[in-house]
Amino acid sequence: MIRFRLRGTLPLLALTIGAACAPGPSASTAPSASPVLRVWDSRASRQVGFDQLVRAAASSDLVFFGEQHDDPVTHATELALLAAIGERRSRVVLSLEMFERDVQGPLDAYLAGRTAEPEFLAASRPWDRYATDYRGMVELARARGWPVVASNIPRRLASTVSRAGLRALDTIPAADKRWIAAEHQCPRDDEYFRRLAASMQGHGNGGPSGPALDEASKRMVERFYEAQCTKDEAMGEAVAAAWRANPGTVVVHYDGAFHSDYRLGTVARAARRATGARTLVVSAVPVPSLDSLPTSEHAAKGDYVVFTLRLPAPAAK
Repeated sequence: MIRFRLRGTLPLLALTIGAACAPGPSASTAPSASPVLRVWDSRASRQVGFDQLVRAAASSDLVFFGEQHDDPVTHATELALLAAIGERRSRVVLSLEMFERDVQGPLDAYLAGRTAEPEFLAASRPWDRYATDYRGMVELARARGWPVVASNIPRRLASTVSRAGLRALDTIPAADKRWIAAEHQCPRDDEYFRRLAASMQGHGNGGPSGPALDEASKRMVERFYEAQCTKDEAMGEAVAAAWRANPGTVVVHYDGAFHSDYRLGTVARAARRATGARTLVVSAVPVPSLDSLPTSEHAAKGDYVVFTLRLPAPAAK
């Protein structure tokens, strides 16, 4: 049971989703127990109950959940999954793309109760929708005494790479080098690059290529890709380090889905550093209806795909 205070509608959605993993036959035999999501087991090619996803996550070492940043049901699912994992595993580490490495100190101070929330927020550059989308997970970790890893590279450093390429990392001040990964691998001939380039050309994830890019556009895509790699390397390094430093722990990492879909990006970077870790990848896909799921289009993105009901946008005040 979640015993900390939460505000807003997300906790209510999380409770609705969490009801799908309550003990009893409905958890494992009624995939439609939740009215706002469906869980697809990609390996078995079938729809399953939310509790099966929980069991698979709780038996893993590293869990990567790729989200759509603007979807409230996805955020509710993230909170419900984290809480359910915590009911099954005594040692959990929460890792978030949404906090950058250089704010780990303020984050640790807040989790330890040494600072109040306003002070923590003022020092940590939270994302705009932190209160509605991520606060619940941080508060759960705080209540349970779980570490929270600020895993991402500082945005200003990623922006430097997007402008000047990876070589810019050789010129950053020594004090900033601690916020980047110790090693960067950023090949231009792999599937991750092809998917990112296709996405930037407007063809989706790995779709058909369009007209050949001119040289200026190619350089722009390559620099953007290199900035993406610095984020993935930082997050992968942080996830692997948290797992190695805490034997018997499950590390649950939340990021934008492109970082972890198809076991590419952050997942591949973590796997390179965490040999032998049991890894589970989950991808969230908001859809307008749960009556017919586009499984053939999305199943390869993760071991499990969570199709969430895209709720209508709130009316403007």
